[in-house]
Amino acid sequence: MGPTIRNTIRTIVRRAAIAGGLEVAGGLSRAGLMAGARGQGAIFTLHHVRPKLVRAFDPNGHLEITPEFLDATLTTLKRDGNRFVALEQLPDALAAGGGPIACFTLDDGYRNNIEHALPVFERHQVPFTVFVTGGFIDRTHTLWWETLADLLATNETMRFDFGRGVETLQTRAAAEKQAAFHRVAAFLHGRDEATAIALLNAAAIEHGIDPLAITERLTLDETGLRRLIESPLASLGAHTISHRSVARLSDADARREIRESAERIEAITGRRPLTFAYPYGDAPAVSRRDHRIVADLGFTLAVTTQPGTLAARGHSRLHALPRISLNGHFQRARYVSALASGIPFRLQRRAL
Repeated sequence: MGPTIRNTIRTIVRRAAIAGGLEVAGGLSRAGLMAGARGQGAIFTLHHVRPKLVRAFDPNGHLEITPEFLDATLTTLKRDGNRFVALEQLPDALAAGGGPIACFTLDDGYRNNIEHALPVFERHQVPFTVFVTGGFIDRTHTLWWETLADLLATNETMRFDFGRGVETLQTRAAAEKQAAFHRVAAFLHGRDEATAIALLNAAAIEHGIDPLAITERLTLDETGLRRLIESPLASLGAHTISHRSVARLSDADARREIRESAERIEAITGRRPLTFAYPYGDAPAVSRRDHRIVADLGFTLAVTTQPGTLAARGHSRLHALPRISLNGHFQRARYVSALASGIPFRLQRRAL
């Protein structure tokens, strides 16, 4: 059995295990067990919200949900007694206590956030925060995961230098494409990110793909963001300039990325943003130093992508808050209830 087939089997097994775990968590929640796992509520994170387009190769499928699922999510949370709070108001809401809180955030500022997400939030009168990257707004930086997906989807081979000379990867079959995606992603996260992304952009251009055109096609510019925040439900948060992992940057570079992203948003909205989202947001991408920088720069709170619910009153670390990702591979309303219960994360911690 080849490595690409093994990786495919692992993906199938992993998704089945996650779905099974959500079913178990949902059952425990409905039985009234482990109620304390809910804490004070949750912050949910999304990326793309758009009608599903079936693709033979879709490595970023976990980053998109349909408008119908967003509608079902809000309906479910409302039915379960959650109160929807704007992210900027979260510290006050946590201090006040009361029923479970639900906050909504969307990362990267995709065009479909205004086309497809906004109407759903408006229909339910639910506030939300979009975290935007300065380099995407100004078309100076690229979304490497989208560039790589387009490159692999349209080519049967890919030439790339992983540091030992140019290699030709076979990318004819879907499993080969997925294996190549994971290998390039690991390369990007394992060294200087800006240099690695420049190499990927050069490879894309060599294969006839314009990475900056992808940024233009997918993300909102300043005009689009101004239209978005015409809605009183919408607000903008900072997400750096280049969307690099801040933990892997020097102190000066991390501070500059965070400060300049706040300044870029202030130029659009007329006010300093109070919220920040760490790019990638997982443990390797965020450090305690970054928490201190964000606090020093005057942000009220910052969010990670570490999964979990909001801790009991007085114990939430406001510059390292967890979020629950609404994953495109698990678009079931009952999974939303299971996630909001906090039980999957409590069980995961117990298993470690």
